Amino acid sequence: MNKKHLAAYAVVALAFGASGAYVGMQTKEQAPPLTATQPPGVTGPVDELFKQSMPDAKGVATPLAQYKGKAMLVNFWAPWCGPCVQEMPELSALASGEEGKKLQVIGIGIDSPTNIAEFSNKYKISYPVLVAGMSGTELSRQFGNSGGGLPYTVLIGADGQVKKTYLGRLKFDELRKDLASL
Repeated sequence: MNKKHLAAYAVVALAFGASGAYVGMQTKEQAPPLTATQPPGVTGPVDELFKQSMPDAKGVATPLAQYKGKAMLVNFWAPWCGPCVQEMPELSALASGEEGKKLQVIGIGIDSPTNIAEFSNKYKISYPVLVAGMSGTELSRQFGNSGGGLPYTVLIGADGQVKKTYLGRLKFDELRKDLASL
């Protein structure tokens, strides 16, 4: 490749980069922060969650509406996310312990069905692990995860209201206090 071609490619790349940045700056609108309650009749992220049906690690469709009326801990995660994997044993213990009798723990995987299936076969997880793929990122954003960071966990009361959200690895002492207030 000669210097003329290299310079032309660099100019084209810069032009596309600059136009992409400009469009991104013009169209990027931050969602308002999620509040714990919403006015009656307003469809919110919990309603959107309950409309979903996602396959589990074995490919069996799981309608999330089956969890209506029960307190839930929804954990958005990915097999490649170190903090996500680190908190899974504690989430499994939570789900299979006393708290698990009053609370449904669900993992929503943001990755390919193959990767999540391989991960689930390798590790023993005592709660439902569902496959959302990249649409899980959009769902987590509806719950206030504007940056799309993982892990992202949502505590939902039995009344269907978001009680609290957690970005990053869970602090289980804090979570247990929050669960006690449900």
